[in-house]
Amino acid sequence: MPLVDIPGSKSITARALFLAAAADGVTTLLRPLRSDDTEGFAEGLTRLGYRVGRTPDTWQIDGRPQGPAVAEADVHCRDGATTARFLPTLAAAGHGTFRFDASPQMRRRPLLPLTRALRDLGVELRHEEREGHHPLTVTAAGVKGGEVTLDAGQSSQYLTALLLLGPLTREGLRITVTDLVSVPYVEITLAMMRAFGVQVGRAGHTYEVPPGGYRATTYPVEPDASTASYFFAAAAVTGGEVTVPGLGEGALQGDLGFVDVLRRMGAEVSVGARSTTVRGTGELRGVTVNMRDISDTMPTLAAIAPFASGPVRIEDVANTRVKECDRLEACAENLRRLGVRTRTGPDRIEIQPAGPGGPTGTEIKSYGDHRIVMSFAVTGLRVPGVSFDDPGCVRKTFPGFHEEFGALRARL
Repeated sequence: MPLVDIPGSKSITARALFLAAAADGVTTLLRPLRSDDTEGFAEGLTRLGYRVGRTPDTWQIDGRPQGPAVAEADVHCRDGATTARFLPTLAAAGHGTFRFDASPQMRRRPLLPLTRALRDLGVELRHEEREGHHPLTVTAAGVKGGEVTLDAGQSSQYLTALLLLGPLTREGLRITVTDLVSVPYVEITLAMMRAFGVQVGRAGHTYEVPPGGYRATTYPVEPDASTASYFFAAAAVTGGEVTVPGLGEGALQGDLGFVDVLRRMGAEVSVGARSTTVRGTGELRGVTVNMRDISDTMPTLAAIAPFASGPVRIEDVANTRVKECDRLEACAENLRRLGVRTRTGPDRIEIQPAGPGGPTGTEIKSYGDHRIVMSFAVTGLRVPGVSFDDPGCVRKTFPGFHEEFGALRARL
């Protein structure tokens, strides 16, 4: 039974870095993800004057509840959405002038609901080029707190950034959310805030975040459930078996719910206390599934859909259009290149079974998106001749993906 060692969760590592930087004392992170995104986040903290000590398996961060240790800084957020959204929010709680820029890909991704909310809280910030996009400058003088309304229908990261900021404000925050996508990611945030000593109250669509700051701790980082989806899908399409240790019943990440989709399609799934196993049965049924809460795994399902016995319809994933690329169109385009009939709508994609002759091998257009490459690598387990125009973009979350996946292919 192949055991697959999945690197740490990107979402959890990014939140842990924010919490550690904001906490009173020294925090130790165990098995954090080391990838382009998280290295970029750690480098951003260093630019803001935080002390970050790194060994291969542990990172130590000297917290500064009063904010950045420098009065001015220029931070490049690379491709990382968590870096680009969380670090300006962290800096706003300090004092000084902090400029943030990002890669062309990240510059295209939206930011406005978050920066609008920060302005409503009295934060002085300026978008230098396009309103609602990087680059931006924050002229920070601490945050008083109070009430704010937020639309998080495009990204739950906007809400997470404000929740994380709350304990650093003088009066706490009362956040009312009008729309919210990817709810499980918010649950991760709330659970991690508890681990750092903060309990958030919730009534309906309103979150009450108390002032008073965070306590440093030692925090183990879970394996990344979104990354695990490619390995679980690999078992389902090949009739093999894959076990991922470290992801079990108590897992924080909602994306582990992807295995329930595989179960509905015919795979055997066992979620234990400390690990999850998926075994392919040789059967893969068509399915209609709402993936609003686990939208990062939408491309994984799209990539295995051609092998199902009936159509696969994925609904309520409009937010995937504003990720590293327009993932709905990227999946549709690559499926068509493979010879698979596909239709998209504003928030959905429908994929027909491949039929006797297909799919046929082709070069996958990655659009610079790590999840497109990792998803269609699963397709390549059943389709000879699948290659990628930019295989290296996986370094964003999993630099060793191709080696690990190649080893799995050999075992399956």
